[in-house]
Amino acid sequence: MIHIFEQGSDVDAPVLLLLHGTGGSEKDLLPIAQMIDPTASVLGVRGSVSENGMPRFFKRLREGVFDEEDLVERTKELDEFLDEAAEKYGFDRKQIVAVGYSNGANIAGSLFFHYENALQSAILLHPMVPRRNIDLPNLSGKQIFIGAGTNDPLIPQQETNDLDQLLRKANADVTIQWESHGHQLSESEVLAAKKWYNTTIK
Repeated sequence: MIHIFEQGSDVDAPVLLLLHGTGGSEKDLLPIAQMIDPTASVLGVRGSVSENGMPRFFKRLREGVFDEEDLVERTKELDEFLDEAAEKYGFDRKQIVAVGYSNGANIAGSLFFHYENALQSAILLHPMVPRRNIDLPNLSGKQIFIGAGTNDPLIPQQETNDLDQLLRKANADVTIQWESHGHQLSESEVLAAKKWYNTTIK
């Protein structure tokens, strides 16, 4: 997978896995990572699916409707890539904290839905429920921050609440930050994620 890796100054800090939104790149969330933890190593990944020339992490049938078969395949691909990256760059595979926005948050959520130990924790910014009617692995000990907009035209509030309930049912510890914004990222939501990270992860 196309990616960048930048070694941080704190070798004990988690590795921040940066997963962009539709049309983004492996570098899109570098400023967000810098805000959350400037000492952490970062692994930025570019989605390997193209939708009208825009990189994504998995296919969709239409707006808000995922191609589940492709989602499962791409989630496996990303999980295996993380194994390879940990070996190549010499970081602890168990110390990955995903920072995903929109489509990137959805593939990060899918890692939790399919692989018990793919991620240590995650900051999911404007995610949806990756899949429904499947049994999730035991996510005990997993810390998950969800940033959501009360006026998000793409993600109804119930979608966020459903994701929260599914993750909690799988024993994850979930924190939701509601913002009175739409689907775009806001500074206040990133600062809330930073505060959560400092008190929960570091």
